[in-house]
Amino acid sequence: MDLRDRPVLVTGADGFIGSHLVEALVSRGCHVRALAFYNAMNSWGWLDTLPRDVISAVDVVTGDIRDPNGVAVAMSGRDIVFHLAALIGIPFSYHSPDTYVETNVRGTLNVLQAARTLPVRSLLVTSTSEVYGTARYVPMDEQHPLQAQSPYSATKIAADRLAEAFHRSFNLPVTIVRPFNTFGPRQSARAVIPTLITQLLNGEAEVRLGAVSPTRDFNYVTDTVNGFIAIAESDQTAGEEINIASGRECGIGALAQLLIDRINPNARIVTDEERVRPATSEVERLVGDNSKLMTLTRWRSSHTLEQGLDDTIDWFRIPENLARYKSWLYNV
Repeated sequence: MDLRDRPVLVTGADGFIGSHLVEALVSRGCHVRALAFYNAMNSWGWLDTLPRDVISAVDVVTGDIRDPNGVAVAMSGRDIVFHLAALIGIPFSYHSPDTYVETNVRGTLNVLQAARTLPVRSLLVTSTSEVYGTARYVPMDEQHPLQAQSPYSATKIAADRLAEAFHRSFNLPVTIVRPFNTFGPRQSARAVIPTLITQLLNGEAEVRLGAVSPTRDFNYVTDTVNGFIAIAESDQTAGEEINIASGRECGIGALAQLLIDRINPNARIVTDEERVRPATSEVERLVGDNSKLMTLTRWRSSHTLEQGLDDTIDWFRIPENLARYKSWLYNV
């Protein structure tokens, strides 16, 4: 499917991946509507930082993914829906699981229900590699068992299964898109890479981390966004669950050292017990199999981990960007 001139909607457009996806879709000539979270400050999140010529081409609507009427209005007249709106922080899900159920499960149900009554040609529901839990085998393909190791991952498993049920029950053209650990400019400080970079750039000699033994499959945000777009363009992806992964495994300790070497070689890692997750909740190992994505689409990775880290550091070095982050806090 050629996306040029297609009316599309991005939910969660004010967030990290969502704002990059909006930018990429505008550059491809799509008619983009962006659903941002309604708030009293009239903030559009990261959309507020996009160049004027980009954001002026976007129909920004504010609302709440938990409101079925607002979701249906936002989806009206859209051929393709990229559903990214979610609560993502794992530690905060220990504290407020009800909110995660309402946002991630009920919000996804609202999108699915609206898609049943609207002429949506393609609906991409965003999952997460966290639904797999600690790897039972590697690389982890889409047949890997699911295991909820946090309230967050439990709600994403529920959303995935709802999406599958609507495809099977109502022939809804749904694809479950499962990114592994995305990073890059604009990422929340609740993620490990911004946490490390901001501490280092602010001159801290002791970099505070939780567990350093887990491994992750890190993907630069451009590769993740291109994966979403490639899936939407393909005629073979409806009803599928598809990983977006690099296939490369990197330990958190090794990742920290890569960043220390690039920013402040004299810094050292210290364990902050507040940041250590419960032992059976921590996902110890993640590395994805991207062969299905490459078979069904034209997607190929364009960034190595090291290239992505260099580009991300360069963005954080801009004073106005670094100033947005509270490196001295543990961002739950």
